[in-house]
Formats: sequence, structure tokens, C-alpha cells
Amino acid sequence: MPRIEEEIEADLAIAEPEKYKVLLHNDDYTTIDFVVDILMAVFHKNETEAERIMMDVHKKGRAVCGVYTYEIAQTKVYQVKELAKSNGFPLLATMEEA
Repeated sequence: MPRIEEEIEADLAIAEPEKYKVLLHNDDYTTIDFVVDILMAVFHKNETEAERIMMDVHKKGRAVCGVYTYEIAQTKVYQVKELAKSNGFPLLATMEEA
């Protein structure tokens, strides 16, 4: 039986997934302590880093909390919204392409 060899060329372009920044926005009602708690609980920041980011939110109006893939960033935004709502705060988290 004849031997047939086939060479298959496959160029697989595996691209890195797009990344998204998750931002917290300043408001006049959410407490500083709550923002620090959110940064530690949702974004897994240590206390020092959480306080630094919280001060950026306070002074600059918004700050980046982390950079994630789309689904993870979307989940973080949702978690912040739900925790803020259940605690009576209007804290806003958004995401934008990095």
C-alpha cells in the first residue's frame, strides 16, 4: 500500500485577550472606609495600596483599581455596584479599554 504523507500548515494566531481598566469614581456620599473595604475585598489590595487608590479617587475624581480581561472587569464592576447598593452608597465603578 502506498504511503501518503500530507503536510498541513496551520498558522494559529493566538492573540492576547483585550484588557480593561476598572475605575472607581468619587462621589460626595460614599465613605472613605467603605472605598478602602471595597478595594481590599473586590480588588484584593492590601491596606496601604487600598488607601493610596482611595486618595487618588478622592483627589483626582477617579482611579484605576486594576486591569483585567473583559469578563473579569465586568464582574468586578458588578460586584462594586451590588456591594455599594446593599450598603446604601452610590459608589460607581466603570470599565474602559486599557
